[in-house]
Amino acid sequence: MTHDHDLELRPTAAQTEAALNPPPGRNGGDLVVETLAGLGATTVFGLPGQHALGMFDALRRSDLRYIGLRVENNAGFAADAYGRITGEAAPLLLSTGPGALTSLAALQEARAASAPVLAISSQIPTAGLGGGRHGYLHELPDQSASFRGVVKSVHTVRAQSQIPSAIAEAWKSALTAPHGPVWVEIPQDVLLAPTLLPVVTAVDATPEDVLPRPELTAVAADLLSRAARPAIIAGGGVVRSDASKKLRQLAEKLRAPVVTTPGGKGAFPWTHPLSLQSWLEDRHTTDFLEDADVVLVVGSGLGELSSNYHTFKPRGRVIQIEADLGKLESNHPALGIHADAWHGLQALLETVTERADPTAEGRVAELLGRVRERIAAQELTLEQGVLDSVRRALPANSPSFWDMTILAYWAWSAFDAKGPNHLHSAQGAGGLGYGFPAALGAAAADPTRPVLAVSGDGGALYSIAELATAKQYDLNVTWLIVDDGGYGILREYMTDTFGEATATELTRPDYVALAESFGVRGVRTSPETLEEDLAKSLATPGPSVVVLPAVLRMFAATHLG
Repeated sequence: MTHDHDLELRPTAAQTEAALNPPPGRNGGDLVVETLAGLGATTVFGLPGQHALGMFDALRRSDLRYIGLRVENNAGFAADAYGRITGEAAPLLLSTGPGALTSLAALQEARAASAPVLAISSQIPTAGLGGGRHGYLHELPDQSASFRGVVKSVHTVRAQSQIPSAIAEAWKSALTAPHGPVWVEIPQDVLLAPTLLPVVTAVDATPEDVLPRPELTAVAADLLSRAARPAIIAGGGVVRSDASKKLRQLAEKLRAPVVTTPGGKGAFPWTHPLSLQSWLEDRHTTDFLEDADVVLVVGSGLGELSSNYHTFKPRGRVIQIEADLGKLESNHPALGIHADAWHGLQALLETVTERADPTAEGRVAELLGRVRERIAAQELTLEQGVLDSVRRALPANSPSFWDMTILAYWAWSAFDAKGPNHLHSAQGAGGLGYGFPAALGAAAADPTRPVLAVSGDGGALYSIAELATAKQYDLNVTWLIVDDGGYGILREYMTDTFGEATATELTRPDYVALAESFGVRGVRTSPETLEEDLAKSLATPGPSVVVLPAVLRMFAATHLG
């Protein structure tokens, strides 16, 4: 008996001929790049190294576009941003030992932010694997052990025939919710050895859907439909799953106010009458959410930044939709629904009953008024003016990438992202140096719109080498560096806690002259001319640097007292 799938598996005559007579001069590295192309990849990031040369040599025989950065961690940040912007798994090609390990901080950020990154590293020759001390260059007793606590999954290859399946399995893992970074490692000799295996063509790695259990969504829908004061907290999972429209439909059907986390920026329209915006780091917002009788948390684990530093203590019932099983009920008892945000919201839309609540919009307006009054009382006109200038200068559809700097902390609460997947920062893992290399990855993903990077001078020093990358590939990124002469936020923290700061002051270069030495346009601006200078740089194709000498302050915290 012949089944339909048997017919699908039978190769055509042309396929048989191609398989029996593969082109000469291929090696294990070709199997890597052929598999990536077969999965749909078009761009790869990375940095070559001695053990990985087989992979990089194979790139010249492929149609894949290579973007080479100067530091492996920065290459990881670029791949992270490419994955966030495109929703595809971004290949990151690395060498062994120091090259691999240098990417760890970027992979931690990708894991925390659910960014799909497919890291493929070389390994020492097969004969050296197993933990012995053979003295190979870059040797580690167990390289993959360094990554198991950071990435979603680890895939080790020992033979060329394993390469396509291992990469396909990793690709599927990276794109199954929650998205995240994955690790594949291939020994040097496997990459370099000639291969007679057929060219890799079709590769199936369809990610699995994470669907909610219907009995749980039925209970959740009943709770929300009968709630007197429902509220919604929308996290990064809404953005990653492209569920912003579903979120808006549900909020309007329930008349439920919505607040977005730093990772969920743009998931709900900023000026919508039901928008609490992103003022989670505010006691008025915390009180509002605690007063809700039902809180729906979608795509967030309610971590430190999303819970006003764990001071949020809900009095009502919590419903949590979360694709990351480890985050489900990790901070608060809840009706936990293990599901991707898109499917979870869709299930609720199909089952909730429409609510009428004439007070919802008024309560939202009252809360936002209280927030404005609190900030206005602190005389932070410089900081608000700088943030407003950035918003006016940045085109509405342009993405922005923010380093861990005071202006970014303001942006988490006070910046209108103008849409989902537009504002990104390193708030997942909190490492320095994210903004500029991530913006380069976004520009590689979509060259049709300018990209903004924002750093402090301390974070900028992590990424200076990538000015060469920006120039080499003519990437359309404007880098705003707020130069306050040190680690500004740490200066504030230490001064507030200890009365004075230690180890926060920095000798730094002339950033404008430094940019120009790379052949990149540089301009020194002021708070008064920032909007004009930034808009001009964003409107001019290619890379540029705008330096703003300014000491900015944070608004007062509300979680300490």
